[in-house]
Amino acid sequence: QVQLVESGGGLVQAGGSLRLSCTVSGIILRINRVHWFRQAPGKQRDLVAFITDGGVTNYADSVKGRFTISRDNAKTTVYLQMNSLKPEDTAVYYCNAVATTRTGTSGYWGQGTQVTVSS
Repeated sequence: QVQLVESGGGLVQAGGSLRLSCTVSGIILRINRVHWFRQAPGKQRDLVAFITDGGVTNYADSVKGRFTISRDNAKTTVYLQMNSLKPEDTAVYYCNAVATTRTGTSGYWGQGTQVTVSS
């Protein structure tokens, strides 16, 4: 079973920073890609950034230049460094991993972590 645990959310003033963490655990043959999504109240869940197994990264236009996705050497913890936060960044942030296990390749979700940016 694959588990994702997110941490690092909280309340911050506009212009501030937060770093989210997503730790992936389980009997995993390969973590193909890890995404960060966010969902604001009443809105759809949107992709924020992702990092591939090869280290390729991609960002939503709304966060380019402010957010950075990275990972540890073991590739089991992925970070989202969020700088210059804006009130519109307020959302629940979810980690999603596409991972290959003995039974195949599937997507897995974390429980989400709340980020609130006050003006």
